[in-house]
Amino acid sequence: MSKVTEVVEELATPIFQELGLELVDIEYVKEGKSWFLRVYIDKDTGVDIEDCGLVSERLSEKLDEIDPIPHNYFLEVSSPGAERPLKKEKDFEKAIGKNVFIKTYEPINGEKSFEGTLLEFDGQLVKIEVKIKTRKKMIDIPFEKVANARLAVIFS
Repeated sequence: MSKVTEVVEELATPIFQELGLELVDIEYVKEGKSWFLRVYIDKDTGVDIEDCGLVSERLSEKLDEIDPIPHNYFLEVSSPGAERPLKKEKDFEKAIGKNVFIKTYEPINGEKSFEGTLLEFDGQLVKIEVKIKTRKKMIDIPFEKVANARLAVIFS
């Protein structure tokens, strides 16, 4: 995590707690000539434009006070969307029974990408059921080998 994202998380946490929101992720990235500070929020009932606007307004005030970013940037506050990233252990716990897409740092059974139903997570092992043609296969992925993971939407 970069210094900017750490400072933003520290500033934003009291705002999220007060509003009953969850911080999903913070990105601080350069795209073309512009810098973007993206804050992704969620709650059990889902977030709406008013939640995003309120967080943006309050966070912007806090950022203006301490000015941790030395150049111009765009602040974007939004929902993580249907394909929400799974970053923390609690994200994996909440995703049990859902379809997920996982990439690993190194191959497991010759593969580095897996999509299937998250069956179990015990803090150390992610167990998913993948479908290969007409058969189902269980795959155990050590949590420390997960490079990135997200919910995966199934189109039928």
